[in-house]
Amino acid sequence: MLFKVITVLCYTKQLQLQLIHELTRNAGPEGSKPLLSAYRHTSSPSHVHFPAHTTKTLAPLPSLGLQVASWWLTIVLFAGLHYTNTFKLSAIIDNFGSYLTVAVVAGDVITVATYVICRVLKQEHYPSGNVVYDMFMGIWLNPRIGILDLKMFAEIRISWILLFAVTAGSAVKQYEDTGHVTTSMMIMVLAHFLYTNACMKGEECIPTTWDIFHERWGFMLIFWNFAGVPFAYTFQSVFLYFNKPTFEHPPLAAGLICVVLLVAYYIWDTANSQKNHFRMKDRGTYIKRHAFPQLPWRTLDNPSFIQTKQGNKLLTGGWWAYARKIPYTCDMCMALCWGLTCGFTHFLPYFYYFFFTGFITHRMIRDQGRCAKKYGKDWDRYTGAVPYIFIPGVI
Repeated sequence: MLFKVITVLCYTKQLQLQLIHELTRNAGPEGSKPLLSAYRHTSSPSHVHFPAHTTKTLAPLPSLGLQVASWWLTIVLFAGLHYTNTFKLSAIIDNFGSYLTVAVVAGDVITVATYVICRVLKQEHYPSGNVVYDMFMGIWLNPRIGILDLKMFAEIRISWILLFAVTAGSAVKQYEDTGHVTTSMMIMVLAHFLYTNACMKGEECIPTTWDIFHERWGFMLIFWNFAGVPFAYTFQSVFLYFNKPTFEHPPLAAGLICVVLLVAYYIWDTANSQKNHFRMKDRGTYIKRHAFPQLPWRTLDNPSFIQTKQGNKLLTGGWWAYARKIPYTCDMCMALCWGLTCGFTHFLPYFYYFFFTGFITHRMIRDQGRCAKKYGKDWDRYTGAVPYIFIPGVI
């Protein structure tokens, strides 16, 4: 027995030493400098200075306005750097450990700095008094440097653009190594482009979301924007390159995944647009934005709704006549499609699906309770008009 214990301990020590060796060799921050430098010098200035319209938030927040700039400059920049061999997109995968290390460290450092600066400037927003909890959940609602809203910038420009860059880098690296890009990888590039592009073209709707007008900027948001979204939500793309560089679904299966992905995306995009545009029109803040693509049925004319005594209107028209959380359903469908591109040999590609499903279900339960308390009998009328939460006729 003692020999077995010693053997296990020695084996564990070997694994620990090997892990340390791999981390020091492959996860040092040196390889991340070119991309981070280029991104820092273009994304922040374009976010502040590109032509745009000002979006008024629906919540009574102290707002300085929001520049809604295009992300196409970033795509042009990446393409230019790649084709001139200044910075190959495949370098993202070659230095994946370095970027992940920098993202993790940045998330930790920015969290601590934000907490300390907020305390010094006395900008606390409902602190609990528990340092650990306040650092995790945050105590600063809308930290800014000049007119740059840091929470808004990290929520959209850091997380989703880097997510697309990682997937694009995986596809380029696969092509360099094998001479072609698999159908599964193509689907992932399409999926992550659609999702990122939707966040950019609908950026004027972001100030009305729960994360921006309610959640404070703490470790929960900061770390996930810097490290979680770009590196955990791209498990499928990175998995396909490292583990299944030549994996191909049968054409019928690949086509089915693609169809489900596109249908879910269409409903998700237009449903979110319908609700946001309905609110903006009701408050006189709606401005049509000519972003790409302009999907049909994204804006409703004279939709049905329930007027509450609290003053708000609850939309019961468009996609919202079928289920109260229909965008969540579509989000889960898209997440499942991401995992299905990798087949069924490993759990890792499905991490995002299970994580997101648990997260979104918890948020739904929290929202239902909050709305029932806020609207009272009007909420009962609303749930009577729209009885299903996720899937019409089922749940």
